[in-house]
Amino acid sequence: MKIFLDTIGCRLNQAEIESLARQFRAAGHEIVDTAAEADLAVVNTCTVTAEAASDSRAAIRRAKRLGAVDIVVTGCWATLEPDKAASLPGVTRIVPNLQKESLAADLLNLPQEFFDLEPIAREPLPGLHLRTRAFIKVQDGCDNVCTFCITRLARGASRSRPVEEIVADVSSALDGGTQEIVLTGVHLGSWGLDFQPARRIPDLVSALLARTSAPRLRLSSLEPWDLDADFFSLWCDPRLCRHLHLPLQSGSDRVLRRMARKTAPDSFAALVQSARAAIPEVAITTDVIAGFPGETDEEFAETLEFVKSMHFAGGHVFSYSARPGTPAARMKGQVHGKLVKARSAALRTVLADSAESYHRKFIGKTMPVLWEAASILTNEGWQIEGLTDNYLRVTAIAPEPYWNRVEAVHLTDLYENGLTGMLINIV
Repeated sequence: MKIFLDTIGCRLNQAEIESLARQFRAAGHEIVDTAAEADLAVVNTCTVTAEAASDSRAAIRRAKRLGAVDIVVTGCWATLEPDKAASLPGVTRIVPNLQKESLAADLLNLPQEFFDLEPIAREPLPGLHLRTRAFIKVQDGCDNVCTFCITRLARGASRSRPVEEIVADVSSALDGGTQEIVLTGVHLGSWGLDFQPARRIPDLVSALLARTSAPRLRLSSLEPWDLDADFFSLWCDPRLCRHLHLPLQSGSDRVLRRMARKTAPDSFAALVQSARAAIPEVAITTDVIAGFPGETDEEFAETLEFVKSMHFAGGHVFSYSARPGTPAARMKGQVHGKLVKARSAALRTVLADSAESYHRKFIGKTMPVLWEAASILTNEGWQIEGLTDNYLRVTAIAPEPYWNRVEAVHLTDLYENGLTGMLINIV
């Protein structure tokens, strides 16, 4: 059977469809790069914002339009709004998040134990979801009560995967030639807290560095309250990528309290200072929400000034989107849409400026780049794109379409999305 896998949203969703791909392949099926070729389409949805939910519906409709007859829908939006998902043309089955682990087994009428055997080597997904990096799910669910977040409702309580399972998944990816492993979860920093006895995310990172040969190990988003200054000593191993994504959400202490975030601007700034002291040239990126309910002009000014002061290497700005079922959706003082857009634009400008300043520091340096994006043939040669370990996006011209290999690059200038460079050793 030919199977098309599509996903909307976060890196965790990407990790999940990569896992599904391995399971379907282990059962002898082929993963194809478009719904037009598929006997079965599986769409992993998202609902973190209203836009993500809309994109999820569009992905399902696109699969149907391209000819998919049998469409299975899973993920956060399908879990929270199963009736709406089931009503879309071509949808034959809804699989809630808590049943996602057995999705392949249930569809193929196989025992789950079939997939508990030694995993096959990872193959990158074809088409739009082609990735050099392997996204490995280590944790799911969340026990936090951030008032704006609907993911907790869609994903359930926090639960961690055992080290042995994670090592097996990483080994599978390395057997397939992966050069970079990305650990991901809904609340990654809570990994191990549900074990008896409890463990912590540094334990997992140390185990993977000790027990696998991963050339690069990258951590996805980490909540700042899960970390302390000692955490950054792990970066004495150069295989650990120098990139930390620490969601801020607001630079106003009052707004953070309304959000029920377990951090404050002062403690966040102290953590960032510790990271920068311990990890040379570390890239620290963030998330910020504009227009949270009740956000005053004064509170937004505090956020804007704090974001400026942090000199982030980049970040994402989200215009607040009321999600049904969350406490924030019921709060007074919902901010007008035009004002939210204006505040979002101001924050994006600040983050763009600080990202440019961070990138500019590396002009003239030589750094290893992992080539990962699809190449484009130009008059000068193949235009290739990739990432440094500290998450600088680099483009260069190569004599062939390099992919999934690390090359030394002399960084020469800024461009819209990162840096340009020249290959040092062309073979």
